[in-house]
Amino acid sequence: MTQNTLRQAKRLADYQAPDFTITDVELWFELEPATTLLTARYQLKSQRKGATELVLDGQQLELLSVKLNGQQLTPAQYQVTDDHLRIDQMPAQAELELQVRLNPAANTALEGLYLSDSAFCTQCEAEGFRRICYYLDRPDVMARFTTHIIANQQRYPALLSNGNKVAEQQLPDGRVQVSWVDPFPKPCYLFALVAGDFDCLTGQYVTQSGRTVSLEFYVDKGNAARAEFALEALKRAMCWDEQTYGLEYDLDSYMVVAVDFFNMGAMENKGLNVFNSKYVLADQQSATDTDLYNIESIIGHEYFHNWTGNRVTCRDWFQLSLKEGLTVFRDQQFSADMASATLSRIDAVKTIRTHQFAEDAGPMAHPIRPAQVLEMNNFYTVTVYDKGAEVIRMLHTLLGAAGFRQGMDLYFARHDGQAVTCDDFVSAMQDANGRDLSLFRRWYSQSGTPELTVQSSFDAEQQQFKLVFSQHTAATADQQDKRNLLLPVRIELLAKNEKQQHLLVVSEEQQSFSFAVAEPPVAVILADFSAPVRLHYPQSVSQLLTVVQHASDGVARWDAMQQLWSDLVRQAVRSSEPLQVPAEVVALYRALLATPEGDLAFLAELLTPPSFDLLAEQYQPVPVDALLQALQQIRRQLADELAADWLNCYQQLIPAPYAYRQEQVAARALRALCLDYLAQSGQQAELLLQAYQSADNLTDQLAVLKACRNATHPLFETLTAQFEQRWREDVLVLDKWFALKASLPTKDTVYLLPHLTQHPQFSWQNPNRVRAVYMAFAQQNPTIFHAADGKGYQVLQQVVLKLDPINPQLAARLVTPLLSWRRFETHRAAQLKAVLSQMLAQQGLSNDLYEKLSKSLSD
Repeated sequence: MTQNTLRQAKRLADYQAPDFTITDVELWFELEPATTLLTARYQLKSQRKGATELVLDGQQLELLSVKLNGQQLTPAQYQVTDDHLRIDQMPAQAELELQVRLNPAANTALEGLYLSDSAFCTQCEAEGFRRICYYLDRPDVMARFTTHIIANQQRYPALLSNGNKVAEQQLPDGRVQVSWVDPFPKPCYLFALVAGDFDCLTGQYVTQSGRTVSLEFYVDKGNAARAEFALEALKRAMCWDEQTYGLEYDLDSYMVVAVDFFNMGAMENKGLNVFNSKYVLADQQSATDTDLYNIESIIGHEYFHNWTGNRVTCRDWFQLSLKEGLTVFRDQQFSADMASATLSRIDAVKTIRTHQFAEDAGPMAHPIRPAQVLEMNNFYTVTVYDKGAEVIRMLHTLLGAAGFRQGMDLYFARHDGQAVTCDDFVSAMQDANGRDLSLFRRWYSQSGTPELTVQSSFDAEQQQFKLVFSQHTAATADQQDKRNLLLPVRIELLAKNEKQQHLLVVSEEQQSFSFAVAEPPVAVILADFSAPVRLHYPQSVSQLLTVVQHASDGVARWDAMQQLWSDLVRQAVRSSEPLQVPAEVVALYRALLATPEGDLAFLAELLTPPSFDLLAEQYQPVPVDALLQALQQIRRQLADELAADWLNCYQQLIPAPYAYRQEQVAARALRALCLDYLAQSGQQAELLLQAYQSADNLTDQLAVLKACRNATHPLFETLTAQFEQRWREDVLVLDKWFALKASLPTKDTVYLLPHLTQHPQFSWQNPNRVRAVYMAFAQQNPTIFHAADGKGYQVLQQVVLKLDPINPQLAARLVTPLLSWRRFETHRAAQLKAVLSQMLAQQGLSNDLYEKLSKSLSD
């Protein structure tokens, strides 16, 4: 048997509506950890005249019985394979009843019905329902679900499913049956069931129409108080969606369950969201400011899916960005309104430039609406999500806030209760605004990152400033031929006595624009990162510093500083000479640190040089050693030349008792940056120790630990040992300890990793624990992961192969840092190719892992 056996890709071009659909579903679950019995009753009807063959999806199921219109079928009347149940003689309308037996305790893939510790939990997106029962497991089959859960009430007092709870009754055998009805038709990927013994934090929200909605957060025993922030964040999200988009919640209750064993961040199942516990549980002692920001964002994201994903869903999985790109954009808007709009935008830009641009340049390149897929789980990517959000943002930029809202209103008016396509969304935007968006649609089908090159000139006689834009998108692994795209480009022209702001629309291969100005301006191109492109616009250090100091847009100011550092690093790499920080940059730092004011979190971002990943994305091949050396030279010079300035700034920022308020968040961010540079000297042990011991919150404590890690300060081992002792019983906080140890940039770290997995709290079955160690190692420790001897690559190879039989989704995500081997220098490329080839040669690989490996190694 070859690796290709039974591996057949699905193509968007082959989409056909199903011959049959399911209108109503009734499920009876009799829950036991190893022997759950499920009876499923479906109301089916034909959608194509003359259709008689019904093919249902199913995997790893023990089929016990099949009834059609009340009549028991014999095995001769249906066929069962590893992936399907086939019935040949189906009437045009029928009731089908199936009974299957499941073993949730053995389900380590965390898809379908499984156990999270001792609680039952489900995950059905994208194609997990087929692990629960045979079904038309596709998003364009939308049915009304009634769910009955039967279980031992003492072991499982909370029995939850989608919709509204309609009944609860004691059964003669001592068990309890709880019934739920979801009145809104939905695809099976939105089905959810949770059963366990939890604490429940409750609240209420009164909608704009006066309806009272019960809010319920189910968490591990003793953790109810740590869900209070998430509960309040949910209320803020519900209010924001009403005020911004006029969208009101539609059920009597909204439930969130926090579980520790979960492949994703969270899941938007209708009325019953299942969350990774790290995105629900938080307080000042056990969560950082970043954790709280992320919790609010993800709570918002899953809530916003109620309309952009649930009420209007995807016709097929190739349309995934229809719901995910749109909802990421909405949660970004929400986060910008709740916190710092500039910092929120910078976070999004970082994600695009480091991860998404790299994905475009690698073997897994694909459009936001992919054309072909082997394993759908592999397309839950930064391209579909984050580039998809950038595409939505460009529509918002082009149409304006009012025009975008009109398009959203029309989209819901047309498609509420339907499974639709990306084209349907763009058509609603187009029709609501009377604007031709046919050229814009190319963003959905074309992969790759456009390169935007800009040249400028000034005509003193005519007092005209001219910008010439040229766009080009290079061939990608999945597409050779590229076409021009529509690019909204925000610019600002900075002169002594005026500022001009313009929104330009670039749609041709080369396009020029002229502006009346009295003197040569400094141009800010791509303000607010108005299009997801690589910009090539050479500017001097003086010009970039002018943008840093005077641009109206904070993102542009930050971007200019990033560009300045990138230019200096590139010069050092080309010349092989040590990087020297220009005196005017040191002077700027000194001036900003002397009297810190304004948005201090933005100031911290402004003063932070680019990461290794952001710099590496700009090179082909990536000069790993030269980049790491240049970054170290920057850190050392800024630490040494500004030692007194960092200390003075730090001492000015006197901490107040902890509160999650933006001015305090900002001050803590700048304090952390100061500590990071103060630790570089190898001195300041007393200051670092005092900062750690006096901190009344986890944010400040971790700032000290990260500063010691980055500087490989002698205090690191002492303080991390104390931290582990303090938090060893709290796995979510302990994950931060795992990550700190795995990201220590010393050669011994590669030998430490196996010891971390021997920790009593580590589990190979728990994605959070695995990610805390090995994703931190691969993504936060470039010095050791990319070590010249290749041991870092070999470590990740062994872990991926170990995980693939346990949890294919996790293995496929963890392999990503190895895939883009062609981007690296010859010796590292050879090492990466070797470990990938060895992995691909293994028999029995999952589709998840096989697809990524085969694409990476294909010619």
